[in-house]
Amino acid sequence: MLHTTNNLGQTLLNGSKKIAIVAALFLTVGLSSSFATPVSTNNAASVSAPAREGNDLIAASFHKDFKHAELMGIEVKKAYTKVTFKLNNMVLFAYYSGNGELLAVVRNILSTQLPLQLLMELKETYSKYWITDLFEINSDNQTTYYVTLQNADGRVALRSGDAATWETYRPE
Repeated sequence: MLHTTNNLGQTLLNGSKKIAIVAALFLTVGLSSSFATPVSTNNAASVSAPAREGNDLIAASFHKDFKHAELMGIEVKKAYTKVTFKLNNMVLFAYYSGNGELLAVVRNILSTQLPLQLLMELKETYSKYWITDLFEINSDNQTTYYVTLQNADGRVALRSGDAATWETYRPE
């Protein structure tokens, strides 16, 4: 059963800062290239002192959170820092606040990695669509799934926070 949320954008705006940042992460991951050219943490000559200190703080937090991961790159944005890394042969993206707090971990997934209930609902309700984007966000020990579907008639974005049902998602 598909649930439509009319006031999702308003709820996000009125919600906590973390929820708004996670929504921004959805837009970043879903609408931009997953492998943008990263800002190197070793390129100290071209990075200002405050940015370098921020990168150092994020890098320290990252190494504490993901001890056995291979750091691939850091992109500093206004509201967050995106760290691209490899762990267990998977490319993942960690998002940190300016003070080094881990906000979310994002990974692209295959449809076969969805919970069975979500996969079955996609196959039944959206059989005439194909998947153009599929990823999961893990934040505050909660996993949320996002999928973008497309066919000749249009595009639809869905999300699931309960791993059982999809709802239409309209980022604003």
